[in-house]
Amino acid sequence: MATTNGCCATQGGPGYATPLDAFRNGAREKLIYVPCIVADHSRPDYLATVDVDPDSSTYSQVIHRLPMPYVGDELHHSGWNACSSCHGDPSKKRQFLILPSLKSGRVYAVDVGNEREPKLHKVVEGTELGSAAGVGYPHTSHCLGSGDIMISTMGDPAGKAKGNFVLLDSQLNVKGTWADADTAFGYDFWYQPAHNIMVSSEFGTPLEFFKGFNPAVASTEYGSKLHVWNWRERTLRQSIELGPDGLIPLETRFLHDPQAPVGFVGCALSSNVIKLTVDPASGNLGTDVVVRQPWLEVAGWALPTLPPLITDILISLDDKWLFFSNWLRGDLCMYDISNPAEPRLASRLWLGGVIAAGGAVTVSAEALATLGLSEQPQAPVVQGVKVQGGPQMLQLSLDGKRLYVTNSLLSPWDKQFYPEMVAQGGQMLQVDVDLAGGSMSLNTNFVIDFGKEPDGPVLAHECRYPGGDCSSDIWL
Repeated sequence: MATTNGCCATQGGPGYATPLDAFRNGAREKLIYVPCIVADHSRPDYLATVDVDPDSSTYSQVIHRLPMPYVGDELHHSGWNACSSCHGDPSKKRQFLILPSLKSGRVYAVDVGNEREPKLHKVVEGTELGSAAGVGYPHTSHCLGSGDIMISTMGDPAGKAKGNFVLLDSQLNVKGTWADADTAFGYDFWYQPAHNIMVSSEFGTPLEFFKGFNPAVASTEYGSKLHVWNWRERTLRQSIELGPDGLIPLETRFLHDPQAPVGFVGCALSSNVIKLTVDPASGNLGTDVVVRQPWLEVAGWALPTLPPLITDILISLDDKWLFFSNWLRGDLCMYDISNPAEPRLASRLWLGGVIAAGGAVTVSAEALATLGLSEQPQAPVVQGVKVQGGPQMLQLSLDGKRLYVTNSLLSPWDKQFYPEMVAQGGQMLQVDVDLAGGSMSLNTNFVIDFGKEPDGPVLAHECRYPGGDCSSDIWL
């Protein structure tokens, strides 16, 4: 089966034989799937299909909307039933987009056989996750080489903090938990079977983070650890306390080369990037802060200093570039990681944020100078649309030349920090990336304004291409 994004462009199962195969030979993306969240729960969340083919007559438009059957789901991250981890198995194919619902606990399987008009295939109720596995609040979904689907979970069914992973079989039946041990908190994970390792991260207590962020409970209700698992035995090998340098570690990415012993995690509140290195002798994980971002002194905000707040990171498929978003400060960063121990800032692009000019927050000239600025940056206006909020979820094209950016984090946090975005709707932007020069520029011909949706404004979250991408595919 061949798709518009080259899902099975080579012999074998879904995806590509290697990350470099995808980087060099992958077809240009033509469609993107975007979960759209209705913040007031007045109607169901839905999956939007966006045309990103510049040769298409419907370029830069939402061409299809698939509403979920229920309200209040809080669609969030997504994954696939099969990806490059089972490329060697021709019996597998990438057909179902797996959509966990962070609040309701439901897991939706969306059939993308007709890529332009996906349809709902199956609903796994949150009560099934609770009764069969004792978990709730599903977050990150990854396909496994076995054909199973693994989803990290962030709480028990009552909303208390509890980290684990639920397994679904290829028919979307709940099999139980992947691990025998729970962790205090849960969030994201990445596995590298060549090193017999999986690393998972921590966010916080669902009952707390769905209220918005309260700094007064950050030390007790939010995480600061990484958990290192024996991949084959499914046992907890090591828990690493990151301390003040690693408060709220979120997205965890290893280099795409399956033999690489190096990864990175973005720590939201500390706003640092920490390098992860697997010790080949012991299998333990070492950690080093390789990008340190000081909090910015401001006036007119809730606190006298503002954390940049790293919320998403990803790595290009050639393992040379690291991108991350600072959701509060408002900048998108591109780092050269040719030497992973010493990442080098190559480019920074301002896409809104709390410190955007004209807002309530002011920044001193001295503080601006530390960012290479002489004045507070302007929030972009693209095709007459003023960008709301700050850059959040990222998705990179297979060839590394186009970066798609949305601006919703979690609807209660959006309401707290960017109420105008909730009222007016979010956006999706496209950033052009010059790999040779190491620079980024905003594409002024592309914007999806989710404030102009037919039934009212919505919030846009994580993006996926039908043929896989830089953050959903793992190679074995």
